[in-house]
Amino acid sequence: MTMTSFVIGDVMTQLGVIPRVSTQWTFEDRWSTIKVRWSIGRMQYRITPGIYAVGNPDRNSHVFVTGNYKLSFDHLRRALEGIDGWILVLETKGINVWCAAGKGTFGTKELVKRIRHHHLDQIVDHRKLILPQLGATGVAAHEVKRMTDFTVIYGPVLAKDIQAFLTAGLKATDAMRKVTFPFIERLKLIPVDLFYGKYYMLLVPFVFLLFSGLSSKGYSLELALNHGLKAFVNLYSGYLAGCALTPALLPWIPFRRFAVKGLVMGWLVAILLLFAGTLGITLIEKVSWFLMIGGLSSFMAMNFTGSSTFTSLSGVQKEMKTALPVQIAMAVLGIIGWILTRFL
Repeated sequence: MTMTSFVIGDVMTQLGVIPRVSTQWTFEDRWSTIKVRWSIGRMQYRITPGIYAVGNPDRNSHVFVTGNYKLSFDHLRRALEGIDGWILVLETKGINVWCAAGKGTFGTKELVKRIRHHHLDQIVDHRKLILPQLGATGVAAHEVKRMTDFTVIYGPVLAKDIQAFLTAGLKATDAMRKVTFPFIERLKLIPVDLFYGKYYMLLVPFVFLLFSGLSSKGYSLELALNHGLKAFVNLYSGYLAGCALTPALLPWIPFRRFAVKGLVMGWLVAILLLFAGTLGITLIEKVSWFLMIGGLSSFMAMNFTGSSTFTSLSGVQKEMKTALPVQIAMAVLGIIGWILTRFL
């Protein structure tokens, strides 16, 4: 889906017309941001790659580079309030700069391609590009220089620091270079993870509801409703422990690996559910729920590694390779144990 409501005019250059964009967010921008935070239309929230103008830029104006995930683009244009400049948008397939750099879409090849395709050297007289620091892992600055003669300058981590960065003569302070992941930023990412497995979390509890009615005496609707409701509570508690509680409390949970952090939170929640009486009566059923809740919470927490600045790509791959088999085994053993208790 191509977003164009932010275009408020155009700028004439020797290459033709370039869209001028607003540095102010409209109600539509804010509402769309809320929706995308809840994973509504997330993968279609992108703009057309190319060159855009803010203010009244000329041939000496700065060139800022970003990806075509609209939320990244929006934060950049809002940060350029009062600045005359150019924005070069790369094709990152609707992925934010940091993740796109790790995937290779915000990279040297794409940057060089856009510089050449849009004839940037004919729009500006200087040969400088300001890139977000979080895109550095995907771009080889010396290769860009060799192939295009443009020099890559890495700006601050946060777009809101661009004004100060420019005032300081394109120099970033240590604070501007520091990557943080505070509580409020973690909370913003939780809704996306909540909706990550929405279809499974509708189907799986329903399956548990059906099987809850089984017993050695046949099928009972009363048992299905009684045990099925408890299964709903247990499953959703494990789900929330992994994709909500773990991210929110991330720095304070022991252990480095996200899968282990999620396991800890899952078992803490399971202990609360044990006292609440939703884990069943027999030892086998209780152990089965501890396995399922722990495995589910661990898996959901591990998914948050893609949203966190606490991890690296190699670290994530290593963790998944060791944790995923354990999570699957816990889930399978838990389900088998729980089914057996239907007939004991």
